[in-house]
Amino acid sequence: MRGVVITGSTRGIGYGLADAFLARGCSVTISGRTPAAVEDAVSRLADRHQASRILGQACDVREFDQVQALWDTSTQHFGHVDIWINNAGVAHGQTDFWDHTPAKIRSVVETNMTGAMYGAKVALRGMLDQGHGSFYNMEGLGSDGRQVEGLGLYGTTKHGLAYLTDALIEDTKGSGLVVGALQPGMVTTDLLTGQYEGRPEEWERARKVFDLLADRVETVAPWMVDKVLANTRTGVRFKWLTPWRLAGRFLSAPFRKRDVFES
Repeated sequence: MRGVVITGSTRGIGYGLADAFLARGCSVTISGRTPAAVEDAVSRLADRHQASRILGQACDVREFDQVQALWDTSTQHFGHVDIWINNAGVAHGQTDFWDHTPAKIRSVVETNMTGAMYGAKVALRGMLDQGHGSFYNMEGLGSDGRQVEGLGLYGTTKHGLAYLTDALIEDTKGSGLVVGALQPGMVTTDLLTGQYEGRPEEWERARKVFDLLADRVETVAPWMVDKVLANTRTGVRFKWLTPWRLAGRFLSAPFRKRDVFES
């Protein structure tokens, strides 16, 4: 039974990944910033899966000692960590960079970049010591260099994360570890939609784009989990919204109406 740790897995794509790993017989350590959020996620997952394969551990990835405790607690409970996914991240609404508060800049950078570096340090050191393991960063908008107006802060951190992924792939060559990245594309989570709260007109315009390009967690997460579980090669990026899939969306748009927010 493979042991999996997912940072930021109390909701959204992280929760979806946890659900899919559990459905495939893995043990999963759930983590999030607050004990209450972790307890709620563990309870919901335990309604669907064997409770003995689920562990909850509060972890603010901005704090190195908490990231180390996440590894230590998981290995003590399950014996090993076979897969670690750096998923924890925060976003922001479309905002001119100079209008961000210093606190917002600090929060986004410390979570998306420093937290990912802490996760990489802890997980890769632990995997080298145990002699095996797979490590993945959750990349996103900006990882491929693409720019969107008003998302410079978030995109900068994800661009940096892609560089970190490449550096880790290079640094672990010959070690036997698998290092890669996940690129889920647009997924209908509160990370994507939350920026439009209180802005109904902008939401209606954005929703048309999301209905064309976005997908639900329950569609993307199982696909990614299957890819991760089957993969034995380092340096792989699993990308859901490929150019071929994107082209198909545009070609079928006049004939097939998508509603990714339908209940």
